[in-house]
Amino acid sequence: MSDNDSLQQIAHLRREYTKGGLRRNDLTEQPLALFERWLAQACEAKLADPTAMVVATVDESGQPYQRIVLLKHYDERGLVFYTNLGSRKAHHLENNPRISLHFPWHMLDRQVMVQGTAERLSTLEVMKYFHSRPRDSQIGAWVSKQSSRISARGILESKFLELKQKFQQGDIPLPSFWGGYRVTIEQMEFWQGGEHRLHDRFLYQREGSSWKIDRLAP
Repeated sequence: MSDNDSLQQIAHLRREYTKGGLRRNDLTEQPLALFERWLAQACEAKLADPTAMVVATVDESGQPYQRIVLLKHYDERGLVFYTNLGSRKAHHLENNPRISLHFPWHMLDRQVMVQGTAERLSTLEVMKYFHSRPRDSQIGAWVSKQSSRISARGILESKFLELKQKFQQGDIPLPSFWGGYRVTIEQMEFWQGGEHRLHDRFLYQREGSSWKIDRLAP
């Protein structure tokens, strides 16, 4: 098969989006209430990793980067995730706290996009979550200097076994280089796929203590 044939096959991959619509009377006054409803439905549908979200940050030169992390908490203050504070994303956020989140719930023909600002969580909040994680995950946080270059996977595995022995007794301490961020919501967009590419999109924009809601063209 030639490269042109492969491209032609990709060009013709398509399907109709028929899972349902999103109308004005389906909306809630606050975007977090609708997000909570959609997240619950994603969990009920047994989607793989329903809390997985794409996190987009920008480096000093303006180059965007994306990666997938798991949402670990949300409330009216914002959406929370955890990471190594020496990671690429953490370095980006030190210089530019502007951030975008994206929940790709493909099996429900849904997407949620969030724009906001990330702020570091307190040590108390981080410690509480850290000690709720499985013990091996806590050790894993100690092992990896996230985003740094390594020569082989064996280095990680050896370090893991070494630290597992070291922390065999008692609580595992919180690494000083591990923390979390809360993303305050400034905009939240809900996308529901529709037939004939006539998708439903609604954008919530914060205006003081209330929200302005607009329907967007697909």
